[in-house]
Amino acid sequence: MSTLALILVFTAASGALSALIAGGFLLLSEARRNAIVPHLVSFATGALLGAALLALLPHAIEAAGPGGTHGIGIALAVGIIAFFVLEKMVLWRHCHADPCEAHAPQERHRARASATLILWGDAFHNTLDGVLIAAAFMTDVHLGIVTAIAVFTHEIPQEVGDLAILLHGGMSRQRAMILNIAVSLTSVAGAALAYFLLARAMQVLPYALAVAAASFLYVAVADLIPGLHRKVDARTSIQQVLLIAIGILLIAVTHEFAH
Repeated sequence: MSTLALILVFTAASGALSALIAGGFLLLSEARRNAIVPHLVSFATGALLGAALLALLPHAIEAAGPGGTHGIGIALAVGIIAFFVLEKMVLWRHCHADPCEAHAPQERHRARASATLILWGDAFHNTLDGVLIAAAFMTDVHLGIVTAIAVFTHEIPQEVGDLAILLHGGMSRQRAMILNIAVSLTSVAGAALAYFLLARAMQVLPYALAVAAASFLYVAVADLIPGLHRKVDARTSIQQVLLIAIGILLIAVTHEFAH
C-alpha cells in the first residue's frame, strides 16, 4: 500500500472510529458517561505524552541531524505558543456568548452558539490532526501508526464532550452523531493537503514533527491535566497515575514492536 493510501486509511479510521465510539456513549446514562470519561482522559494524557516524547521528538531530532537540533527546539517552542494563541482565540470567541458580557444572550442562544462554534473548532482541530498524521507517516510508517493511535485515544473523550455540547444546543441525537462523524473526517482533507505540500518540501518534515509533538504536549499539559487535578482524593489520583502510565506504555510498546 502506498504512503498516501496508508495516510488516508489511518486518518479516516482514527477520526471515524473515535466519533463512532463516542457516539456509543450516547446509549449510556449521563451518570455512567460522567464516570467513564475521566478515565479516558487520564489514558489519553499518557498516550499523548508518550507519542510526543517517545516517538515524535526523537524522530524529529534524528531526521534533523546534529546541526538541526536547535531548530527542532525552536519549532517545538513556536508550536506550543501557536497552540496557546489558537486556544486563546477560541476562548475569546466563547466570551462573546458568556454571561460575563453586559448584554448576554439567553441561555438557549448561548447553547446554540456553542454548538456551532464547537463544530467549526473541531473541524479545524481534526484538519490539523490529519496534517500531523501525514507528517509522521511521511517520516516513518511505524511513527505514523503510533501518531494515529495517539490521535485516536485523545479524540474519544473530546468527541464525547462535543456531542454533549451539540445535544445541549438543541440537536437531536441522530443529527449530532451525523455532524460529529462528518466533522471528524475533515482530518482526511488535512492529511491529503499535507501529503502533497510536504512532499515538495521534505526538509521541513522534522520541524513538522516537532510541531506535532508541541500539539500533543500542549493538549496533554494545558487542557487534560488541569482537569485531572480537579479531583485530589487518593484513590482517584492513583487511578489517574496508573492510567497515564498505561497510555505511555501503550505508545512505547507499540513503537518498539513496530520497529
